[in-house]
Amino acid sequence: MDYQRKKKLTFATIGLIFLFSGVEYAVILPTIWRYLQTLEAPTYFLGLALSAFSLSGLLSGPLFGYWSDRTRTTKTIILLCNIFEIIGNFMYFMGYSKWVLLSSRLLAGIGTGAGSSIFGFLTRSTASEDRATVFAAVMACRQAGLLIGPAFNIFLRLCDFHIGPFIVNKYTAPGLFMGLLWILLQLTVIFMYWDLPPTERRQTDSSSKRHEEENVHGLSEDNNDEVVEEEVMPLMTSQELVGSYGSVTTSSQCKSHKSDESSNSPSHSNSPLESPVATPTDDLHSSLSDSSTCKEFLREEVVVLLAAQFITLFNQTALETMVTPLTQKYFDFKELENSVMYCLGGVVVIAGFLLVHWLSRHVTERVVFAIGLTFCNISCIWCLIFFANPFGSFAWQLTEFIIGVFLQALGLPFVAVAQVSLFSKVTSERTQGDQGVRRSVGGLATILGPLWGGGLTENMYIMVGVMVALLILLTIMLAFSYNRLVEPAEGSEHAESPAPMEDSATAEDCWLPSQGALNQLPRASCIPFAPRREITSPSASPESGHAKPMGALLSKPLLQFLEGN
Repeated sequence: MDYQRKKKLTFATIGLIFLFSGVEYAVILPTIWRYLQTLEAPTYFLGLALSAFSLSGLLSGPLFGYWSDRTRTTKTIILLCNIFEIIGNFMYFMGYSKWVLLSSRLLAGIGTGAGSSIFGFLTRSTASEDRATVFAAVMACRQAGLLIGPAFNIFLRLCDFHIGPFIVNKYTAPGLFMGLLWILLQLTVIFMYWDLPPTERRQTDSSSKRHEEENVHGLSEDNNDEVVEEEVMPLMTSQELVGSYGSVTTSSQCKSHKSDESSNSPSHSNSPLESPVATPTDDLHSSLSDSSTCKEFLREEVVVLLAAQFITLFNQTALETMVTPLTQKYFDFKELENSVMYCLGGVVVIAGFLLVHWLSRHVTERVVFAIGLTFCNISCIWCLIFFANPFGSFAWQLTEFIIGVFLQALGLPFVAVAQVSLFSKVTSERTQGDQGVRRSVGGLATILGPLWGGGLTENMYIMVGVMVALLILLTIMLAFSYNRLVEPAEGSEHAESPAPMEDSATAEDCWLPSQGALNQLPRASCIPFAPRREITSPSASPESGHAKPMGALLSKPLLQFLEGN
């Protein structure tokens, strides 16, 4: 089977995973409140059950992300996570007591930890310019599950029979239904999912094949040596040796790096592929690489994106938790009405994702982010005014409620897609499994959100007021960090490898971008250029924002960044 067919089947399977997660959410959430009431659970148990699902996802996400980073595989992780989903949903079906139901959501939540590995896989398997579109499509699959999930509830609420000692009714049927769906998905992953090689590796493989064909047609040994040196050079100048985003490289380190390359060149060793002997400089580079992983998540733009992940999900889950008690209190909604409400909300979210899918082709992610945050602010302020103390007739109160939910559902896709895509671009590709860190921050929000919303349904001013304050704080953070929310443009994994420095290059030939628009550039590696006459005008400085092309020594993405700023 060719690569393109494998890729299509793999991406289709990923879409099914997110589709089923959306179906599970839409099938269980409308009924879990009354299910707990039949088990004589107190009111706060609703928040506990929803938080338990997120808690296990919070703990499992980084572990599975680390596993994915180490092994560069995701299929085994997905199969393991599906087993937890199957067990958890069958426990939900059995019921018995409120504690069994709580444990079932705890186990099922472990299955959501596969998401960090999947996002890391998508990052490695897609081009940077296509990533926002791919993420939007994947998230839209989950929202499609939210859309069609309530339709299943229309039929599941009619169930009323026994399977041995187990009762199948409108409350337990969702667990049985989802258990069967996850078994079906397990078979799909086994037969239709492949761990595809990263994009860069495929480019390297293609280059190697071309070199082999050239060798067959009679290239000389000297040309062969040049090919070997060309293939080895990116390994010797990789981001892992010099450091990753956020680590500082001085001019002296650039010289050390150059001298290391010279000492390990083919002319100084028996084999060009021989591993270099460890030196104090290598130890320094290794320590810089280790420490930069922690520093990576303390940079301004990363902190803003993690804060956005926490605040938006905290507000969303708090509102979702209070929705079913509010509809029961003010409108006497039951399972069918709640399912229709979630179905209509899914329609709005799907429309939002389609809009983001189109908009991401015309504007940058930070613009999409700002639009979504605007919708979220309007939604929360509306809820503070009308949800805390509804007034008017039944029809007017229902209209107030619908508008608030509509605005919240509309803003979610903008923020979700933008912050996921930006996070993948401002962090190093070699740690994309650390999407688990981002998802864990979101998991913490989905733990605290239901607890906050479930415990304050009778104190709406306090509950919604804190949510508004958090959104205002995030808006201020976005305003101050807006210029930093761009993809770093430098000679790293996203760009072509720079030309090697000549022997006459000095420390002055290491250009360390550090001012103006070039603050976006990570200082992990310097950009060497030996022929300084390539700069056509002294006025084309980094501060001016109008730097002119510097020849083949600078990669195309970097030139586009300089000219665009």
